[in-house]
Amino acid sequence: MIKTLFTFLPILVATTTYAQSAADTGKHSPVRTLTYQQYEGLLKGEADEDMARVAEMNHYPLPEKVLKYKYEIDLSPIQVKKLTEAKDYLHRRRLQIGGSIIDTEHQLDSMFRYNHVQDGNLIFYANRYGLYQGELKNAFLQACLSTRKLLSDQQMAKFESLQKRN
Repeated sequence: MIKTLFTFLPILVATTTYAQSAADTGKHSPVRTLTYQQYEGLLKGEADEDMARVAEMNHYPLPEKVLKYKYEIDLSPIQVKKLTEAKDYLHRRRLQIGGSIIDTEHQLDSMFRYNHVQDGNLIFYANRYGLYQGELKNAFLQACLSTRKLLSDQQMAKFESLQKRN
């Protein structure tokens, strides 16, 4: 009895989470394993900014956050140009990788739904998914690194004080 419960518990949790997500938005994701919000975020290049948390906690901000205060922290035109390029590159990577994550989720769903799962293809797609997550995290962290390199210590201090106020 307990073994059966543990077998079906993950399915129940996933189904409940998916149903709750659909109820919240009234819309369903084309990929059953992603909520509508997750799907839309990946599709629009709005992947989770928590990927940059380790950098931001250690004074390496995201370029788009710094650009919000470009006048207050007195960014030069060259800094604005380079930060805009970094922000745009990160957005392009989010779109590319988001599409790849969606494709991989769809493939995994199809494999399980149609009972075409084999050890080899499962290992391949699971590892592929991890690779995309790593690429996404790297894109965020690289953007933070390049942003910090562009800022003087005074600009960084001013940015952080503005962040704390808001």
